Amino acid sequence: MEQNYEISGTRMVYHMPLELDHHSASMIRTQIDCMIDAGNVRELVLDFSGTDFMDSSGVGVVIGRHKKLMLYGGKVMACGVNERIGKLFGSSGLDRIIARVEV
Repeated sequence: MEQNYEISGTRMVYHMPLELDHHSASMIRTQIDCMIDAGNVRELVLDFSGTDFMDSSGVGVVIGRHKKLMLYGGKVMACGVNERIGKLFGSSGLDRIIARVEV
């Protein structure tokens, strides 16, 4: 399996897939949660630079990781958000809870 993340200290940068939908959401959720639960991650940067499509399952992945990391005192951020994904961030309310950063 291809590694689609990098960890530096307690920060993980996770490279989201081309299509973030119900097919990929479960694997992403499991992979990120394992790292969070192991205590290795307290800052999660979701890199959307290679993502062209995201549905409600993808929004659920982002919100769920936000809630999970909040329990540990951590935070979720996003980078590489294109116009299409940005519109979804705005309409779903993700813009209100997920800060955008440059990595």
